[in-house]
Amino acid sequence: MEPKKHSVGIHDVNFGANVTLVEPVNLYGCTIGEGSFIGPFVEIQNGATIGARTKIQSHSFVCDLVTIGNDCFIGHGVMFVNDKFSTGGPARGDVSLWQPTAVGNHVSIGSNATILPVTICDEVVIGAGAVVTRDIAESGTYAGNPAKKIK
Repeated sequence: MEPKKHSVGIHDVNFGANVTLVEPVNLYGCTIGEGSFIGPFVEIQNGATIGARTKIQSHSFVCDLVTIGNDCFIGHGVMFVNDKFSTGGPARGDVSLWQPTAVGNHVSIGSNATILPVTICDEVVIGAGAVVTRDIAESGTYAGNPAKKIK
């Protein structure tokens, strides 16, 4: 029996001017701001919004309900999550259980960080490998699991 196949690529994306993509990428139903850079093996899902002049490095995943501000840097392998398993397991397609993530302007997120549904204010640095489980309302540098302000 043949498996059900989905093609990767670029579908229904609203691009600003001067966007650079390094293929292969999987972008669909999202908005990418002007002057942004999207590295290879990045997936940005339906409903996500990427601000102007933001760089997203390879192997990162930006799911539905994520908004990333202007002039941000998203390191290699950063994972955004919109399902907190609030019922004890995955939402299994029940999008009403998904929650949004908002990343402010001038935010840098280090490689392999995991960002749960939170709000991150402007001018924040998230260290490599950090797990952000709570809102960040004060500019500074955060690291660890769970991420805490270190300076």
